[in-house]
Amino acid sequence: MGAYKYMQEIYRKKQSDVMRFLLRIRAWQYRHLNKLHRAPRPTRPEKARRLGYKAKQGYVIYRIRIRRGGRKRPVPKGATYGKPKSHGVNQLKPTRNLQSLAEERTGRRLGSLRVLNSYWVAQDSTFKYYEVILLDIRHNNIRKDASINWMCNHTHKHREMRGKTSAGRKHRGLGRGFRYSKTKGGSRRASWLKRNSLSLRRKR
Repeated sequence: MGAYKYMQEIYRKKQSDVMRFLLRIRAWQYRHLNKLHRAPRPTRPEKARRLGYKAKQGYVIYRIRIRRGGRKRPVPKGATYGKPKSHGVNQLKPTRNLQSLAEERTGRRLGSLRVLNSYWVAQDSTFKYYEVILLDIRHNNIRKDASINWMCNHTHKHREMRGKTSAGRKHRGLGRGFRYSKTKGGSRRASWLKRNSLSLRRKR
């Protein structure tokens, strides 16, 4: 096994003494940094490479901090003004996962870069920390690389806002197999419309 394989395996044992110590130290370090800051290199190189990162010019890593927990309904004094069904304020969860939110906030802040992917690096009681892989699409290294220059196309602007990254596709419920029957045909809405539309063949 190569070094990356060993690194991948050790990350699967997060309760081991080594990883508990490492993650505690990292969370302590990240807490003292800005909410969004550039990382000189990926904390998890094996994970970053699996998600498309390459150690060459044009690729950038940013680390972002996201507050953990559910999403409280933003209403004044808990008054929702509606039917009892929508009276809930506190025990609500956001539709999107925290990783997708992290990608969106990074993409908003760094508008000239394109978000490729992201991965988890640490967490504590209050925050989760993610590293986001971004591309500078105006760099010749990216424009000339046939394996990645699809990102230079205008249709990939702010793909993190539209649920096109791995974390974004996860909250959209897309996938293959029997677990993903609710999104056959592209999305929940498309699947629902197909199931609920009556289509009668005309007699010819």
